[in-house]
Amino acid sequence: MARTLYVGNLPWATRAEDLTAAFAAYGEVLSSRIISDRQTGRSRGFGFVEVRDEDAEAMIAALNGSEMGGRVIVVNEARERQEEARR
Repeated sequence: MARTLYVGNLPWATRAEDLTAAFAAYGEVLSSRIISDRQTGRSRGFGFVEVRDEDAEAMIAALNGSEMGGRVIVVNEARERQEEARR
């Protein structure tokens, strides 16, 4: 099984490959992606990393509060996306 981790407060220049490299030191990374603004294409400062179940807790413990590119990042388990009421 796999779990998805949320990674926030990323430097604007962070690429998916950077996330993979940072997390791979603590276990197997299945995929990673940086979320970008639809209109500008610029990073929104957060991303997601899909990892093996057995590696997730170690990755959160090791990387939450660590520094990446001069910023202290936030790492936790991703939550289901909540649909906003658009009425």
